[in-house]
Amino acid sequence: MLIKQDRLITLTASLPFILCFADRDFTKITPVLLKSTAGEFELESILFLKLRNLGIFDLGCVGECKSLERLDLSGNNITNLTPLASLRLLLVLNLSSNRISNLEPISNCDSLQSLNVAGNLISSIDNLKCLQSLRQMESIRLKDNTYNYTNPVCKNSSYRNILLEIFPNLKAVDGERVVGQGSDLYQLCKDIDDTIKAGMLKNGQIQELPECKPWVEDGFWEIKRSNNAIIEEACKQFNDILSECRLLNHKAAHVITQTERTLSSSAQPKQYTV
Repeated sequence: MLIKQDRLITLTASLPFILCFADRDFTKITPVLLKSTAGEFELESILFLKLRNLGIFDLGCVGECKSLERLDLSGNNITNLTPLASLRLLLVLNLSSNRISNLEPISNCDSLQSLNVAGNLISSIDNLKCLQSLRQMESIRLKDNTYNYTNPVCKNSSYRNILLEIFPNLKAVDGERVVGQGSDLYQLCKDIDDTIKAGMLKNGQIQELPECKPWVEDGFWEIKRSNNAIIEEACKQFNDILSECRLLNHKAAHVITQTERTLSSSAQPKQYTV
């Protein structure tokens, strides 16, 4: 009889975990959710959390994760960021695709270097000025073309320049580098492009180039899934960058095609009807 009671107690203790993952709809962050997600027994031991697309609108006890360095809360229904004010060691914060209009609570996250708030309700630059004390900020994203995420403030054409005034140490805005020409790699690629374009023109006409072969084989960039949360997050960020590169490549190809047509038409001799 005692054995049966022990088994019943064990099953009852495990029930919250079973129900938590069976439902997959977490409206509030609880210690059960945090411990089961991170695999840690103490909230203060958690360094990395990914709570993406879970339907969360209440951050609950997430502020008790004092050692947290990376936090992904994208794709939820969050409006109030107050519990994040105690995360003084937080380096990377992803709040994309929520319903956030007030960022003031995270002004206490002194160590924050990267912030993604694309796809929220930030209406003006004044909503961002409360973060100007975050001197470590290097990357901020208000718009993400890959997922068609934006904010009302992005309608202001000068918002990028104002962000650079607010955060003088910024290196990237909306995923694009803002230091100098962008980077040494950017300048190198630009020089190569200019050289290729110069070589394509002969007597004012564009010369046909031999068909180029892919640099790598199909599937070279595909990454196998992993159960490790940090590796999985790195894979997601890498795939997001690849998606942005493909989008930029598509736009560049369109611009090149239009330019080639313009050059071809201007190189044709003019004909006059007598």
